[in-house]
Amino acid sequence: MREQLGITKLRPGPSGWEKAPNPANYDEGLANPYPEWPELLTLGDGTEVTTAESWRSRRRPELVEAFEREVVGRIPADVPGVVWSLSESATGMLGGKSVVGRHLNGRVDNASYPLIDVDISMVLVLPADAEGPVPVMVMFRGGNLRQAVGAEAPRRFGPPPGADSQPQIQDPPPGEQLIAAGWGFAWLNPASVQADHGAGLTRGIIGLVNKGQPRKPDDWGALRAWSWGAARALDYFEGDESIDAARVGIEGVSRFGKAAIVTMAFEERFAVGLIGSAGEGGVSPYRRNFGERVENLTGSGGYHWMAGNFLKYGAAESTFGAMDADDLPVDAHGLIALAAPRAVFISYGVPERGDALWLDQKGSYMAAVAAGEVFDLLGAGGLGTGEAAQSAVLPPVNQGLLTGRLAWRQHDGGHTDGPNWKYFIPWAERELGLRTRSAAAPFSRGDALSHLAHQALLAKAQSGHIDLYFVGDSITRRWGALDYPDLLDHWNRTFFGWNAGNFAWGGDRIENMLWRLANGELDGVNPKVIVIQGGTNNVGGSPGGAHKVADIRAGIAALVASCRERAPNAKLILTGIFPRSEREVIGEISAINNELAALARNEGIPFVDIGEALADAGGLLRDEYSSDGLHLSEAGYQVWADALKPWLTEWLGPPASTDSAPPPTGIPRIRGALE
Repeated sequence: MREQLGITKLRPGPSGWEKAPNPANYDEGLANPYPEWPELLTLGDGTEVTTAESWRSRRRPELVEAFEREVVGRIPADVPGVVWSLSESATGMLGGKSVVGRHLNGRVDNASYPLIDVDISMVLVLPADAEGPVPVMVMFRGGNLRQAVGAEAPRRFGPPPGADSQPQIQDPPPGEQLIAAGWGFAWLNPASVQADHGAGLTRGIIGLVNKGQPRKPDDWGALRAWSWGAARALDYFEGDESIDAARVGIEGVSRFGKAAIVTMAFEERFAVGLIGSAGEGGVSPYRRNFGERVENLTGSGGYHWMAGNFLKYGAAESTFGAMDADDLPVDAHGLIALAAPRAVFISYGVPERGDALWLDQKGSYMAAVAAGEVFDLLGAGGLGTGEAAQSAVLPPVNQGLLTGRLAWRQHDGGHTDGPNWKYFIPWAERELGLRTRSAAAPFSRGDALSHLAHQALLAKAQSGHIDLYFVGDSITRRWGALDYPDLLDHWNRTFFGWNAGNFAWGGDRIENMLWRLANGELDGVNPKVIVIQGGTNNVGGSPGGAHKVADIRAGIAALVASCRERAPNAKLILTGIFPRSEREVIGEISAINNELAALARNEGIPFVDIGEALADAGGLLRDEYSSDGLHLSEAGYQVWADALKPWLTEWLGPPASTDSAPPPTGIPRIRGALE
């Protein structure tokens, strides 16, 4: 390729090792040598783009042409067709729900060059009880059918030596979360489409089309080939009546996150994308000097992802001179913009947990801010911060920007999008117009850990003596759980002598609490007082308007009715939803609490709202009262305890000198492995 382009010397890319002779830059003062990025809403002739029609008919085709020619390459016109066949089928259970799975093989017609075979491998899993077509997320990853349907557990590992031996709550795998929400999922093996190395360019789908010969400079690279494979999977879905082919999404992490945003940019039938830690070549700007750079993608480790022409921008010496990132006609914000007005969720983790600074989280956020003007023009909604890209400030970790069809969230985990799935799914359902279930209707959690916890809570309900019963989510659970010993000590000091039982479970929405109550956790307990705390997880990370407020009110009303039905002699206390550090939902939490206060008045029960005591002047949860911007610290629990004690003392009397409550519970173990 260098010979074809006339390149005699490439610049070496920086190293991620800080002691290397050419280390990557992580100084923000040096990060923006090219502050002027290509304009998205200006045509090549200088005309401003002010209408959706002008974007669609004129500016978008210009960007597509530039990206295909110079960055990711063109798909040749003569790519052969694909015939899908069923290799194997299986049934199984994911998180307590029945699923049906298929291992599919997409055979590419190789009559034009029989020396190369391409067989696309895909595993498809759908809920067995679906009443109609379901949306599907395609994930770039390998894996076998038995694992996909839950018949073969993935290998699990215990904590490293010296780590805290107490188990921690982990989110269910994405497949379980999708099935629980009524979605299907597919694992598309990218290696079965195109190898992830330069030597593979004369094989795979690229090699088949080129009959085993090297590429031309504007031919496709592996990123575009993988996205082509995803499009062929969507071809199959369009012929399957059990799949809602208009609501199919694409997901990937790292290099496959790059492939996922390329898929969203060029394969317009995909409705939604979850783009995980994509970095350079994905959503991180080429014009930023921070971490990975263009020269890393033009080197031996990454050139195969890109079009051959992309090597020009790493050239130090050539027949055309030297070129660098500023010579590119486009940048990452343009790739994101090509997905508009469809839904794009950009996900990152934190360097402390393994999502390295090399990926340039801030630069990727800047690119998302810059792309937002196209989403806004098309009526889809960008990030909604009102910032300029060059002065954009990276939002705090775990504070999602999820109000528009372009979304951003940096979680506190590592090089994975796992912690963001629970935010992605409800956001995607909203953006895709899917009907969501009511908070007032009991609904079972899909993860196995929650079902084990339910069994432990059923046993707790039938042991000891309980006068004070708490139902709630992780905010309540942590107060009296074995895996938070400091908070458990505070729980014991606060409630000893009142025979208190903690029946909360982390991650529960109101409908999950209703299911647990309907399935025995309060049966036969007959407490004197029940404290109800719920709705935090129904709020989620983005506002949903009047419908969500009404839904949460209806759910809490159903929770009050369920407690009264199962413990008719108990006094009830309703707790307001606590503030948090996510500014975008503070107003909605206030609106919900106003509704809950009115509900409590109508029901004749106390409403304990300590939001003003916990929040700062802007309504955000104060650091001294929180461990992570959502859950309470010991000081926060003390504020709650002080608000509850007058009612508990009136109804239960002073605490006794002895206590007969059942022992506290923690997180169950699954097959001896930490979950």
